[in-house]
Amino acid sequence: MIRWKDEYSVGVEHIDEQHRKLFEIAGRAYDLLKDELVVDKYDRIVAILGELKDYSVFHFNSEEEYMKSIGYRKFLSHKVIHDDFIEKINGIDLDKVDENQDKYLLDILDFIVRWIDGHILGQDKQYMQS
Repeated sequence: MIRWKDEYSVGVEHIDEQHRKLFEIAGRAYDLLKDELVVDKYDRIVAILGELKDYSVFHFNSEEEYMKSIGYRKFLSHKVIHDDFIEKINGIDLDKVDENQDKYLLDILDFIVRWIDGHILGQDKQYMQS
């Protein structure tokens, strides 16, 4: 499971705190995946997805405002990446999630972890270098 490390810090405290929250949401998805005592995870998966979407929108807006405030030149391309993430979350077929909960939870978790890791270390680190 992915955990917050100092290398993820972009050096802006409120953005780092928001990134930590995304890690925490991913951690709860991982804990749910591993919880063999919960037979029907659908409602919890939907709740995690809803929280992930809502928090991502909040975080992306905050991060985008920061990028505009520092005159980040790649703002528009960065915003497209954020919009693609939200579109991907919105496109999750909840009926398919219900059919095979653990498989889709694993797929969702894999997507989130790869995206968070790659986005923070890749794209987010770039606006700190401008």
